[in-house]
Amino acid sequence: MSKELSDVIGRVLPAPEHHLNAEKLEQARKARRSFMGKALAMGAGAAASAAAATRAVAAEGEDAILKLPAHTTGLGQGVTTDGYGKPSKWEANLQRRESPGLTRVQQASVSFTPLQGLFGIITPNGLHFERHHQGWWDIDPSKHRLMINGLVKRERVFTMDDLMRLPSVSRIHFIECGANSAPEWGNVALPAVQYTHGMLSCCEYTGVLLSTLLEMCGYDKKKGKHVLAEGADGSSMTRTIDIERAMDDCIVAWAMNGEMLRPENGYPLRLVVPGIQGVSWVKYLRRLEVGDMKWAAKDEAIHYIDHMPDGTHRQYTGIQECKSVITTPSGSQTLLDKGFYNVTGLAWSGRGSIKRVDVSTDGGRNWRTARLEGPVLPKALTRFNIDWVWDGKPAILQSRAIDSTGYVQPKINQLRAVRGTRSIYHQNAIQSWKVAENGEVSNVQVY
Repeated sequence: MSKELSDVIGRVLPAPEHHLNAEKLEQARKARRSFMGKALAMGAGAAASAAAATRAVAAEGEDAILKLPAHTTGLGQGVTTDGYGKPSKWEANLQRRESPGLTRVQQASVSFTPLQGLFGIITPNGLHFERHHQGWWDIDPSKHRLMINGLVKRERVFTMDDLMRLPSVSRIHFIECGANSAPEWGNVALPAVQYTHGMLSCCEYTGVLLSTLLEMCGYDKKKGKHVLAEGADGSSMTRTIDIERAMDDCIVAWAMNGEMLRPENGYPLRLVVPGIQGVSWVKYLRRLEVGDMKWAAKDEAIHYIDHMPDGTHRQYTGIQECKSVITTPSGSQTLLDKGFYNVTGLAWSGRGSIKRVDVSTDGGRNWRTARLEGPVLPKALTRFNIDWVWDGKPAILQSRAIDSTGYVQPKINQLRAVRGTRSIYHQNAIQSWKVAENGEVSNVQVY
């Protein structure tokens, strides 16, 4: 901890309590409740519960220290009997959730990652967001096949065993749905970061490079311009990938965060296309066809296209541009008291790595540069932190990311000037969180 930071905290958080009189003792406890209780208050109900729990601890005095609890004096449980570990029961509120604003047809097709409760950059497998076009399946890997055909010298069919015998790589990348943050186009202020930005996750993927498979099959280097990826689910999701990207960093992956893919994330095989919208990360991957032109498949011709202000539609705009969001404090959370806070969030870019993140507490009038926490990787989430002393007055928190290409994350009015208001996809504008005098945080737009 730097001396400057230590001094700031020292001014805000009182000295050890044994040096204080009764009046200052209560001030110390109040400051500690502010510092420790705020960060984990998630959602309006969770924030209220956290505040109530904090008050209960304060009312009991220091028994938590002076009296040894049962877990210190007794025998704990043995190894887990279900064979697969689970989070603590005290973390049961942290889970993927459906958006209350999405319309169901037959069953839910989207669940959102609780970004407000995560640390670092890796998304746990059980909290990775979901997006299904025809539901998910748990496919028998022994019966799953991957075919490579088209403009290749040797058309081949691979079993999972075949693929897992090949040279593998493990790389960390983010995946973001093209429609993440879509409601912000139309002034719809979803209450929490889980719903505004929760179709975003970041994992370590393990598999064989797509370039390795294409080289094995002898793809036509003169005529082969694109690769069609096809999934084995009911929607037969098919997406076009440029051959340059296919030969660069795409992965045919079978593992995520050190274990096999989860069924809802494409088990036993999916395509990883770093920096490109999630729909191109075809799940249940069964076929790759090399061709000489783009396919204009149904999900490229009538879906996942950008509506422009002049009435035209942009196709094949897959790259997820530079973007960031503050996750704590964020919408539906509550600051329990004024004082020192660590403001934290995530930044990412589909074109490279994050170079800098600036943070404003006054709606964009003034900016300070945040700390980037390592590792800072290309096409992966980057965690940022910055110190803030809240004076109890209204504030507007924003983050602005700059990537390795020099691209600067735009304001919402700057984005609308180019893209209009009728779009659904690729909304990467600066997100604003308003902090009210009572500490409640809400979603607002600043132009």
